[in-house]
Amino acid sequence: MRKARRTDAMIRRLSIRLGITLALAGVMPLHAAEYIDIPAGAFQSVLPGGEDKLRDIEVAAMRMRSEPVSNAEFLTFVKANPEWRRDKVASVFAEARYLDHWPAADAITAEQSRQAVIKVSWFAAQAYCESENARLPGWYEWEYVAAADATRRDARTDPEWRNRILSWYSQTSGGTPGTIGGEANAYGVRDLHGLVWEWVDDFNALMVSADNREQGDPDSLKFCGAGALSMQDRDNYAILMRIAMLSSLQGADVTGNLGFRCVRPNAGAGP
Repeated sequence: MRKARRTDAMIRRLSIRLGITLALAGVMPLHAAEYIDIPAGAFQSVLPGGEDKLRDIEVAAMRMRSEPVSNAEFLTFVKANPEWRRDKVASVFAEARYLDHWPAADAITAEQSRQAVIKVSWFAAQAYCESENARLPGWYEWEYVAAADATRRDARTDPEWRNRILSWYSQTSGGTPGTIGGEANAYGVRDLHGLVWEWVDDFNALMVSADNREQGDPDSLKFCGAGALSMQDRDNYAILMRIAMLSSLQGADVTGNLGFRCVRPNAGAGP
């Protein structure tokens, strides 16, 4: 597992260095995506800090896509960037199941149009975001926004909200995703829960070996997954489930319940 993760990280660095994952500048999706201003703030992450305590995190202001990327949007991207077609993509960037739910390499059904795209690799998701002058969110950014319900920016202490999240997660383990367009949370962002799970930029930094000699920088976004599930706030078990799933993946992997959305710097920092 450690060897596979090192290999995956090497491919990721090489692809970025060579510009292989970069989408063509100016490629536009089917319609202009809406990005919501997310103010800076502080919160306690479910990831452990020192002495197994919850970690206090400062999140910078950003703009997040109001919805996950749809099949229709990703199809437009694929047509403009044919190297990301399922019949042309390099195997180091996407496994064999990549987009295999589409009826053809360059076609989707009408029903799929407003469903969140799934079966996309980290590399493909990052390339799409770059086509929108954006990137995948970091874990802390995603967790910060996903803590909100319709009226509160942090609803995680509400048992009813937690139970609803858990019930949603039990329904996103397979099958066809529902239609994008759920209730917006307090920030104005939709479908962070209950539709598909989502890639984050630093997915492969969420879990490391329990051997301290291999953990590197203790301040980086890392934890030992098995221990963390017992150390952290069990009331947020649904979020820990997501961390465990993401940390088990490699960049070329795809799953039937994993999509993505993008983020940009805040408006004051430019596009």
